[in-house]
Amino acid sequence: MDSEINSKVNLQEILNTLEVDRKKIAETYQTCYILAGLTILILIVSIFIRFPALGVFGCLVPLIIGIVMYFRIDDEAKKYKSAYKINVVGAALKSINETLAITPLSGLPEYEFVSSELFTTEPDRYKTQDLITGTTDKTSFWFAEVHAEYKTQTQTKNGTRTEWHTIFEGIIFAADFNKNFNVSTVVRPKSFGASLGAWFSKNVFSFGNTEVVQLENTEFDNKFVTYSKNQIEARYILTPAMMERILELNKKCDETISISFIHSKMYIAFPLSQNYFEAPIHSSLLAPDLLTDDLSIVKFMHDIVHELDLNTRIWGKE
Repeated sequence: MDSEINSKVNLQEILNTLEVDRKKIAETYQTCYILAGLTILILIVSIFIRFPALGVFGCLVPLIIGIVMYFRIDDEAKKYKSAYKINVVGAALKSINETLAITPLSGLPEYEFVSSELFTTEPDRYKTQDLITGTTDKTSFWFAEVHAEYKTQTQTKNGTRTEWHTIFEGIIFAADFNKNFNVSTVVRPKSFGASLGAWFSKNVFSFGNTEVVQLENTEFDNKFVTYSKNQIEARYILTPAMMERILELNKKCDETISISFIHSKMYIAFPLSQNYFEAPIHSSLLAPDLLTDDLSIVKFMHDIVHELDLNTRIWGKE
């Protein structure tokens, strides 16, 4: 109890210190916005009175001051955001599970994203951050925010036009599944387009010898399509109890999840548009609901281990 009280006191002290930094950053950004507005106003007035030279020279001072202030405070903002993730989010995670830790500049490596077989188009642009790792009972797990995109290029009369398309945006969760699978088994949404991006219409999946697995759960087969090169192993993984647990997990999500079982690991893709674990700039750090959304998503990911019963060593792997 004493350690819990001490941790809350320490967290409050960290928040109080960071709140001072936040106010300074927010006020400086606000000043930059005012200077930018003043620059535009001077230009508009100079054009209106037909004295453009006055506008050019008159807007230089606020413009230069604003740019210098912006770049200086931008460095401070980056340090503030990093300190928030490490000291505030990092400390709050311990209230869920003592083993939880966040590494803001790390994420799910691109090679692991590709090898998970959740997606078969390799990204041309890949961003990942906020890796959270932990262990519950015997099972280690990790998850991170991921934004993967592919590009298309078309020739126009003005040259080459490049467009970026989202393959996936959200959180990829991974956990030790306690068995070295002989082949991969992949469970994807029945309706691909809405949940995993418009690129499905342009990229037809090629599974080689992989077959569609017909399972004995009608609701599961109506929601998902299951692919595997080994029907027996796929059914051994997707037991009636496991399918029920996956369906229950999916009901808690706004969009349909995708799952793969490969290399003794389980991967789950959760399509999400919200960016988590970011420090507020223009709202107070002392708000009582500051960490509510962040901790709720972490708790959700943490509880997957229990919801899917990953601690049960059905193949005897310890």
